[in-house]
Formats: sequence, structure tokens, C-alpha cells
Amino acid sequence: MALSRIWSAFIIVAILVASIKCFFFGQSDIFNWMIVGKSGDVGNPLKVDGVIETCWTAVNICLKLIGIMALFMGFMSIAEKAGGIRLLSKVIGPFFSKLFPDVPKGHPATGHMVMNFSANLLGLDNAATPFGLKAMESLQELNPNKDTASNAQIMFLCLHASGLTLIPVSIIAVRASLNSVNPTDIFIPCMIATFVATIAAMLIVSFKQKINVFQPVILAWVLSLSGIITVMVVYLTSLSTDALQSFSGILSNGILLLIFLLIIMGALYKNINVFDAFIEGAKGGFETAIRIIPYLVGMLVAISLLRTSGTFDIVINGMKAACTFLGADTRFIDGIPTALIKPLSGGGARGMMIDTMTTHGADSFAGRLSSILQGSSDTTFYVIAVYFGAVNVKNTRYAVGAMLLADLVGVLTSIGLCYLFFG
Repeated sequence: MALSRIWSAFIIVAILVASIKCFFFGQSDIFNWMIVGKSGDVGNPLKVDGVIETCWTAVNICLKLIGIMALFMGFMSIAEKAGGIRLLSKVIGPFFSKLFPDVPKGHPATGHMVMNFSANLLGLDNAATPFGLKAMESLQELNPNKDTASNAQIMFLCLHASGLTLIPVSIIAVRASLNSVNPTDIFIPCMIATFVATIAAMLIVSFKQKINVFQPVILAWVLSLSGIITVMVVYLTSLSTDALQSFSGILSNGILLLIFLLIIMGALYKNINVFDAFIEGAKGGFETAIRIIPYLVGMLVAISLLRTSGTFDIVINGMKAACTFLGADTRFIDGIPTALIKPLSGGGARGMMIDTMTTHGADSFAGRLSSILQGSSDTTFYVIAVYFGAVNVKNTRYAVGAMLLADLVGVLTSIGLCYLFFG
């Protein structure tokens, strides 16, 4: 119900804002841009696709996802038949049994979630989505009310949407291409911000679900993970930009290839028909990718209307005016558009980050802040539409509110860290 109201509000607000601009401020072509506009059109003032192009974009995303989904779901099927997912579930079980008390010990859903979190941590977006969708399907098997999000599904998606990533390679690459003096100087703030957002997501959902986060098992795992990440950060900060990008590629893609190798070797050892198992899982990946098209079209169209109507400009100008009136520092306002768009569109937020750095400079306060904001969270509404849509969950309960609150913590942390590190 919450998602339905937010989706409706996006459309209503966008059309009202556009109508005011059209009839009171003389922007007679705004309706045209909202429906048939293309981001590449020279005359398009906002450089954002309209409704028609957005529908094509949504379908193209799903079509590209088919191949990736088929690949990873195929390997997941092999791993399941060989017992690899169940083994992973047993290893991580003591920790996850506390955060996900409704998931039985050793259930495959635990292994799927671990694979998703690991792919996110390594920046393997293409792998994270199939693993995440498989985790949602596994959790849906345990869900007694199929059209309502379960506690486990909400906890999983909130942790997933917090976007914990070890190395923000794409952000560093963009900063390097825009002639930043030190493209990696946002690495530590990014890492801290995304870690804080993840912990915030865990605490918010745990509070709602009455989970005691001070249990020794949870504390031990969180502190251990914090220690490992700290050691990695210390090592990575000693590397140059080129060395960091090279290390990231070797670590991320090397681990992915190692997983493929271990799955195949394990399956051969267990005498599994490897190729048949792969095909069986790949078929499921195809079906899942097709099933999410309506949900993705609906969400992206609402977001497109909100962006093409110029609603974000009004919000940003209002925030800047309020800060000026209160005598507060307004430098952070120029980086905020990335934070506002990130929950709605990953591509849009990336474009806004680049635009901010192009306009103000890659090493400006706004440029650095937009980089940190880009790396501190995931695309919340995309995640909700795709993941809940894949399992036909209609009542998302408090998932949207919890995710947005965790996003807010990430944004506030990012702003604070930017002032702390860059003045």
C-alpha cells in the first residue's frame, strides 16, 4: 500500500508542477518533453527521457538482464544440486539465524543472500541482481502470506539497498576522467558512509522486528566484518589510482571466476549432470527477467515524470533559499541532487554526479560530495519494484520507509564526512 501511494504521489505531483509551469510560467512545451522527449535532443532542457523513451528503456534493461540472469541462475542451480548453497548456509547460519529468525538453519535462502551481499561488496552489480532475485524467491517459499512481504524479505532488501561496496571503482574512474588531482580521495568517506548506512538499515529493521542486535553472535560477526573492512581500507589507501583499479578488477572478477570453478568442480565431484542443471536454472532466470517488466515500467515512468516536470529543481532551489535565510553553509546543496535522484534512478544519479563535477569541478566540495553520495546507497525504488515484483509481493509493509530512512542516514553521514575530510 505504501508503494502504491508513493507511486501515485510521484505522478500527481509531477503533473501538477508541469501544469503550473505550462499555464502560469509560459513553458508551453513541457508536456511534450514529458511524453515524447529524448535525453539526446538538443532542445531538451533537462536532458531526461520522456515517458515513451522510458518505457523502451525499462524493457531494454530487462532484455539485457535476461542473459545475465540465465547465466548466474544456471550456476546457482548447479551449486544447489551439488550442495554448495547449503554448505554456505551452514557456515553463515549462526549469524543469519539471529538476523533472520524466520529462516530455518541451513535453508538455501541463507546461501543466496550471502552470495548477493558478497557480489554487492565486490561491486559485481551484474551478479548481485540474479543472486538477490534468487534469494527473494527462496524467502518467498517460506512466506506464509504470498502477497505480503515477510520480515526476512524486508530485512534482506533493506540490507541490500544500503549498497555496501568495498571499492567504488566506477566513481573513481569518472573522477580520474574529469582530471581530479586525487581521484581516490573519496574512497574512505564512501566506505564509511555506505557502512554506516548498512548498519543503520540493520538497526532500523531490527528495532521494528524486535531483534536484539546486542546478541554476542551478531556483535562478533559485525565487529569481525568491521575489522576485515578496516584492514582492506588501510591497504587500499596505500595504492595509486591505477593500482587500485587493477586490484579491484583482479579481486572482483577473480573471485567470480573462482566461484564458477568451485561450483563446477564440486558438481563433478558429486557426479551431477552439470549442463542439464545449468539449463534448468537458466530457464528460471529467463522467466524472472520477463516477470519484472511491468513493475519496472511502472516505476521508471513515474520517476521520469517527476524528473521531466522539474520538481527536483524546485526542491533544490527551496533548500538553497532556506539555508541562505538561516545563514547556513550552502555548499552542500549543489551536491544534493545526486542524493535526491539516487533512490529513484542509478543512471540518473550517475549523470547528476558527472554534471555536478563538470559544473563545479571534480575536486570541488560539491563534486566530492556528489561522489560520496553516489557510493553510499543503492537505487531504493528500483530495488523495491524489481525484487518485490519478481515474487509478486504487493504489500511491502514498512520496507519503503525503512529503506528511505537508511538512505537518509547515509546522506547525512556523507555530508558530515565531506565537511570532515574536505572542509
